[in-house]
Amino acid sequence: MKKIAAFCTMLLASGMMLQAQETKKEAPKSPAASAKNAIAEVNYSQPSKRGREIFGKLVPYGEVWRTGANMSTDLTVKTDVMFGGQELKAGTYAVFTIPGEQEWTVILNSQPKQKGASEYEENKDKNVLEVKAPVEHTKTVQEKFTISFVKDNMVFSWDNVRVPVQLKKK
Repeated sequence: MKKIAAFCTMLLASGMMLQAQETKKEAPKSPAASAKNAIAEVNYSQPSKRGREIFGKLVPYGEVWRTGANMSTDLTVKTDVMFGGQELKAGTYAVFTIPGEQEWTVILNSQPKQKGASEYEENKDKNVLEVKAPVEHTKTVQEKFTISFVKDNMVFSWDNVRVPVQLKKK
């Protein structure tokens, strides 16, 4: 009987020790989002500001950014278009950017569904075009990274930064 009691006590103590240990939870993924108009659709994940300094800190200037969170942001154009003043054939493209204080470089790559900037280097040879886009600073803060279609532009907005890139039918 003493052996059974000792065994039960040991079992109970080890169970309590296991329960007391913290299990590491995986960080939640940023929510998926999409925007579309008559000629294009973009699918991306929306990171949040959450009080952080975004451009120049969380998203460094002069480095390739996956332009969202999680997987690459993917743009599908349904017809041939003008993107930032350059011709772009209908298709699906991964969107990468190189943010700067005054302008961004927007890169379209023919390999969609990449795991973000980590795969960019190995697929760099599949870049289809690069365009420069001016940075506009806003007085209002955009909490979640957002891509929208406004008139003839695809617009990247986050924190107090707005970057429009021309996107219109040829």
